[in-house]
Amino acid sequence: MALAAEMAEDCHQPVVELDNVSFSFGDRKVIDGLSLTVRERDFVGIIGPNGSGKTTLLRLIVGLLKPDRGEVRLFGVPAERFRDWHLIGYVPQRKAFNPLFPATVREVVLSGLFGRRKLFRRVTRADQARCRDALEVLGIADLESRRIGALSGGQQQRVFLARALIGNPRLLILDEPTAGVDEETQDNFFGLLRHMHQKHNMTFLMVTHDTERVRSYLGPEPETASGRLSFYVRHSHGLEDCAETDLLHTLRTKEG
Repeated sequence: MALAAEMAEDCHQPVVELDNVSFSFGDRKVIDGLSLTVRERDFVGIIGPNGSGKTTLLRLIVGLLKPDRGEVRLFGVPAERFRDWHLIGYVPQRKAFNPLFPATVREVVLSGLFGRRKLFRRVTRADQARCRDALEVLGIADLESRRIGALSGGQQQRVFLARALIGNPRLLILDEPTAGVDEETQDNFFGLLRHMHQKHNMTFLMVTHDTERVRSYLGPEPETASGRLSFYVRHSHGLEDCAETDLLHTLRTKEG
């Protein structure tokens, strides 16, 4: 019983904490006194209209912006002192990507292994193997030599997800991951996210306009709200799923 209680406690550790965080652009307050705790293996969907502060919030979380007031902590460490960026994977908005960027799919995926302090390290055989795994898992191995800008929106989406997953992150942040892609691609993408949430030791923080899909998986009502932002949360803290797993290997068992 004591061991079970200890495991349960370990599976509920805070991953992202915002303590009374506020941020303004000039005279315009974007985030006002936001307090939020995202725990291990939570799936948090962030919904809000344009200009409500969704992208600003993500930038505060990953340390690209500093709050005017309050504190952001990642894995218990204040964001300004956090250094273990390999624990965090990021899937950006597609519109933030320059389609003329001269890189192949393989190069883009491998870049996910180059953290903020490892920009110029050599690519090892182990890195190459993880890249092959990520490409195969996401069904894009046949595209590895293609230029990223020549791919469809759905294919680019899978490349960015492979890039985020190659380092086996503990926290996956997604900024409008399904914007501008077709319905079938959206269904497949959300199916993959649901599988990862249910079967792997990973926490999700996703900004999206897709209210219907968020509510269908995370619940009909937000767990909390701040300003014009609503936070939908689903917990996945079963003891049998709390062990560390090799994401890129076990994703091969995904049904469908």
